[in-house]
Amino acid sequence: MSDQKTTTSTPAPGSQAGRVQPEAIALPATDRDRDAAGLTATARDALAHLPVSLAALGHRFARAGHELALVGGPVRDAFLGTAPHDLDCTTSARPDETEAILTAWGDACWDVGKEFGTIGARKGDVVVEVTTYRTEEYEVGSRKPVVAYGDTLEGDLTRRDFTVNAMALRLPELELVDPCGGFDDLAAGVLRTPVSAVQSFDDDPLRIMRAARFAAQLGFDVGMDVMDAMSEMAGRLEIVSVERVRAELERLLISPWPRRGLELLVHTGVCDVVLPELSALQETVDEHRRHKDVYEHTLTVLDQAMDLETGPDGPVPAPDLVLRLAAILHDIGKPATRRFLPDGTVTFHGHDHVGARMTKKRLTALRFDKQTVKDVSRLVELHLRFHGYADSGWSDSAVRRYVTDAGPLLERLHRLTRADVTTRNRRKARMLDAAYDDLERRIAELAAEEELAAIRPDLDGGQIMAELGLEPGPVVGEAYRFLMDLRMEKGPLGEELAREALRSWWAARD
Repeated sequence: MSDQKTTTSTPAPGSQAGRVQPEAIALPATDRDRDAAGLTATARDALAHLPVSLAALGHRFARAGHELALVGGPVRDAFLGTAPHDLDCTTSARPDETEAILTAWGDACWDVGKEFGTIGARKGDVVVEVTTYRTEEYEVGSRKPVVAYGDTLEGDLTRRDFTVNAMALRLPELELVDPCGGFDDLAAGVLRTPVSAVQSFDDDPLRIMRAARFAAQLGFDVGMDVMDAMSEMAGRLEIVSVERVRAELERLLISPWPRRGLELLVHTGVCDVVLPELSALQETVDEHRRHKDVYEHTLTVLDQAMDLETGPDGPVPAPDLVLRLAAILHDIGKPATRRFLPDGTVTFHGHDHVGARMTKKRLTALRFDKQTVKDVSRLVELHLRFHGYADSGWSDSAVRRYVTDAGPLLERLHRLTRADVTTRNRRKARMLDAAYDDLERRIAELAAEEELAAIRPDLDGGQIMAELGLEPGPVVGEAYRFLMDLRMEKGPLGEELAREALRSWWAARD
């Protein structure tokens, strides 16, 4: 991964004005001095929003003879200037003792994973999860970590994934405990492991995915030993449940800098295990430059699709997992369909349909939910549909068909299609952009005349059967499809003209 960084302004991630660069969230030089408790001014401001009831909880644990500390992500985020919202804590108390204290403190208490030492509780609007100090590792061939409880906060922190997540604030006094140098790594924008990366990834192979996810989430670089260990131990991910791997991939993709995480996965070979179809796009690199670099093109499409996501009130609010998955998978059918013609040109005929099938297979294997699998596969299948519009234009029927086939995915398809234009030929890019502007204008005009998203024939199945004296069966379906095609071609006809057309079709069929 490159160490080079570029300074820019800092609009919200996903805005069209530009993207926040990684150094924009690193600690400013003027805020690296810490007070006696180890806090910076940024952290103090963020922690000022902590609920009073959390301090009261710290006092309860202390009176019971136990330690309690805010740990991990909330501490890291506080130093980055974000008020903690996930209140993850760690304690010297064993799970039964934790449960008793939380029950006395809160309005509700529940078992999050008592076998792993984690108890949850709520007091008012404040929700906490408290985990006993612990160590954990995977047995050879096992998918579940073995848990052993620890005795010290420092020991608990050293078993965590990365140093920036291995900081804690003792409660209630908010004293920083940072045995692994997490603060300095946070300021430097680098991911390191508290112990050797090989040992850390051997203890919990999912941390390999988490390295890529945090690179995407925080915009950080990874230490060279971390990168080397990712390559060396990628195969260990096979013992981790598919669901956990998928969850990390999702978090990576909806992060502010997913390209950064994906490049790390591909560079280290981890992607060969998790998403081999993306890695395989590197195989289409053509040293003779007869076509574009499909891998680099794909990452550019992802960046451009993100730029087209909208605010929370827009049609495709950022971050949109379905759009981003479609962006990185839209061309995965190209390696299987690449053909070199005698004249030296290259074709990828049918890569949209091949890619859609590959997408469905991979996302199903990763245990994505059925709707996500369906939506992403459909976008991959449709991403080339627009091509040719700029040359020949479409009839109203073709425009209606485009909208109907896209259905609820139309706004995402708009963005995927526009993002797919990565040509350096400015004239061609402007032509394609203008053509899509024209298509969207025509869609809007037709939508003003009729509700395209709910197009139906002028007669329903019952009316068709009554008109032709039919019983339910395949012939009714044929008649319905005839009227649907007629509706697409001619627009709304009204019932009387539709009945005449149906009778003519029926007479010709006989």
